[in-house]
Amino acid sequence: MIVELVSAVLAAGAVYGVAAARVVRQYERGVVLRLGRLRSEPKGPGFTMVIPGVDRLRKVNLQIVTMPIPGQDGITRDNVSVKVDAVVYFKVINAVDAVIQVEDYRFAVSQVAQTSLRSIIGKSDLDELLSNREKLNEGLEVMIDSPALGWGVQIDRVEIKDVSLPEAMKRSMSRQAEAERERRARIINADAELQASKVLAQAAKQMEDNPSALQLRLLQTVVAVAAEKNSTLVLPFPVELLRFLERAAPTPPAPAAEPAAVRPAADPEPAAAPVPPANEPVPDVVPIPPVPPIPPLAAVPTPADPTPALTSAPPAPVESNSQAKNEE
Repeated sequence: MIVELVSAVLAAGAVYGVAAARVVRQYERGVVLRLGRLRSEPKGPGFTMVIPGVDRLRKVNLQIVTMPIPGQDGITRDNVSVKVDAVVYFKVINAVDAVIQVEDYRFAVSQVAQTSLRSIIGKSDLDELLSNREKLNEGLEVMIDSPALGWGVQIDRVEIKDVSLPEAMKRSMSRQAEAERERRARIINADAELQASKVLAQAAKQMEDNPSALQLRLLQTVVAVAAEKNSTLVLPFPVELLRFLERAAPTPPAPAAEPAAVRPAADPEPAAAPVPPANEPVPDVVPIPPVPPIPPLAAVPTPADPTPALTSAPPAPVESNSQAKNEE
């Protein structure tokens, strides 16, 4: 009878020990609720005992939790539709507040992170989302950390992972980048041309002071062209070299001027009749130039004739055919 009683007590004790025994890991803390009332201090890591049916032990993980934030669709301040996703790193610093103050601290942190991310998208421009992420990460961390401190949770860091843009916006940004690179290339080329022109101007002044340098430069150009093994060699001949050769060449003496021969005065040629232009019609009647009058002849007196010498009368002027036709 006594043996059976002892055996029963030992069996009950074993069952109680198994039901009351708890093991808390190093990275966990145990919050004990006895009949719904919180114990003063949470259980530390190691072996601990609770009253079965009276105490309830809840283990809280103190490790850093990595929680991805789903992609959030939003419109930036400059009216661009984007989709942004991020990652939140947080940990529990007060196990009691994580159990008492909030029902599910993981779900609460996730919802706050999504809401804060949407708010950051609406307050930022597209350029800030793409290039100034460090500042946005800091602002997002502050927005999530403010309510999380009351839940016994500390936000370690927040990182914006990806920003998805529409295809039309991607093409526009690509064209903008190409135009910007083309502008830089043109500015660099123009700057190079300016510097080269200054150096060439200095070289030209130096060659002007020493004309033989121009000939040396010409020979260097010929050597550079001949090194390409071309079948045709184009030899530039500068104008300055021609001027230099003209100045260096002696001036030939001018030939003596011969006396002009005296020619006899030639009879004046009669004026040619005017030729009508090809476009004007030819008249039916060709005018005849007037005939000069014949000089009068004096009569020679003879001794046999006693009558005084008579002077012949001047002949009447001959009228032209045109004048006669006009009179008719």
